[in-house]
Amino acid sequence: MSYTLTIGEKAPDFDLIGTDVDYYSLDSFKDYQYLVVFFTCNHCPYVTGSDEVTRKTAEKFFGPLFKFVAINSNSKNTYAEDSFENMVKRMDEQKFPWLYLYDETQKTAKDYGALKTPHFFIFNQERKLIYTGRGVDSPKDSSNIKVNDLNRALQELKDNKNISVPVTNPIGCNIKWEGKEAHWMPAEACDLI
Repeated sequence: MSYTLTIGEKAPDFDLIGTDVDYYSLDSFKDYQYLVVFFTCNHCPYVTGSDEVTRKTAEKFFGPLFKFVAINSNSKNTYAEDSFENMVKRMDEQKFPWLYLYDETQKTAKDYGALKTPHFFIFNQERKLIYTGRGVDSPKDSSNIKVNDLNRALQELKDNKNISVPVTNPIGCNIKWEGKEAHWMPAEACDLI
């Protein structure tokens, strides 16, 4: 098995608290045909630079077909901005159209093989992976975006087509692992980016 999930693999389950103080697992989203899980955080310039584009995509596809779930796995000890309290504050301020879950133990990031913030995963009804990678080609500076991979993949699904480009490289900051320096990545992940 590779470090990060590959096309066709099943979504690992999780039990994570959201900024609404409810807990969520994969089963919480069983009524949706497609599940978009993305790893994000509060401080990363690649996240903050593309959040509004992600918002527009999520709002465009909002409804019974698609559910968007964001997960913050970053260590609050590396960046205090990534604490749960700051997640709640950010959601209160930004009112993003997705759930925002906290992976304090970082188990979910490891299970999915999250490489960057942001890193997107799209799963079908059987919760098998059908897309992984970036949201857009210029997340740090949205004025330079030429390709919106997430929007294209979701539109193809909505149009009952196969995803034409199912794998792209995520672009962003690495996950901030507990007890490691800010730019550390697991050795098995280093050859993937």
